[in-house]
Amino acid sequence: MADWKSILNTDPTDWLLQEDNPSVRYFALVDLLDYPENDPAVLQSKVEIMKKGTVPKILAKQQEGGYWEEAERFYAAKYTGTVWQVIILAELSADGNDQRIRKACEFLLENSQDRNSHGFSTWASSKAGGGRKSYVVPCLTGNLISSLIKFGYLQDPRIQKSIDWITQVQRFDDGIQPPPVDWPYNRFVACWGKHSCHMGVVKTVKALAEIPSDQRNEKVKHSIAQGVDYLLQHHIHKKSHDLSQIAKPGWLRLGFPLMYQDDILEILGILTRLGVHDERMQEAIDVVISKQDERGRWKLESTFNGRFQIDIEQKGKPSKWITLRAIKVLKSYYSEIK
Repeated sequence: MADWKSILNTDPTDWLLQEDNPSVRYFALVDLLDYPENDPAVLQSKVEIMKKGTVPKILAKQQEGGYWEEAERFYAAKYTGTVWQVIILAELSADGNDQRIRKACEFLLENSQDRNSHGFSTWASSKAGGGRKSYVVPCLTGNLISSLIKFGYLQDPRIQKSIDWITQVQRFDDGIQPPPVDWPYNRFVACWGKHSCHMGVVKTVKALAEIPSDQRNEKVKHSIAQGVDYLLQHHIHKKSHDLSQIAKPGWLRLGFPLMYQDDILEILGILTRLGVHDERMQEAIDVVISKQDERGRWKLESTFNGRFQIDIEQKGKPSKWITLRAIKVLKSYYSEIK
């Protein structure tokens, strides 16, 4: 297929470039139109992200200590606590040099990161400081590694240790091999047990994909390869041991932001970012294509609106975020076809 735009019912790029959503405008310029990061229009859109729309509204609700809501409920306050705001702000491409965002990142590194394993925990340890070891989970660790890398923390030794740890412990097993018996595998079986948690796998690969290809060591490359193979074995959203069955119907409902949940569009976005093009992705690609309307737009089908600090778009309405992500996936996927 010579022109990936031929898949679209209508090209909605002009809609995505409107100035009411500077984050979407930024990504449309860079990812769809291939503008360089130093282009004046791109630089201006980055400035606007911090001045209007969702980002400044979220930051306006931040407490003096760099957290949202109660400090100790940085994870438990779903989806208004600190963890969730950092994830959302990273998705919106907020400026990691902004002091408010730096304070939020440092707050989580101080309170959520386990000081021994360097994974991220849902609760702080009142005795040892840092995150409570027994509550370290893979989806949170992947999400925060990804977010902190986006905010410029890749070379920070604390994040390097998190990356190293997740490449050592994250499993990509399809319920075939018995898990190890020591920590963390003996804690939260749904996260670490016999069948690898699908969401944990996705968020791990998402985090490792944030590392520039020329900065990935052999352990990172190996984990990415394992994660990609796992996702392809599942044809993105199927039960690998019975490919006639959808593993979770909710993965077919497209949402943003997803927090610890997944959908087919996020997974396809991660794989295409890694340059993966495989026939086992095709059915999920076809599902995505089928969801566009006559104007080449996609709706927001799944949302945590009403539970966020600030609602993002409207459920059931055309979504700039879903449309942007869908077109980016289609552009990457079909550009590989000669």
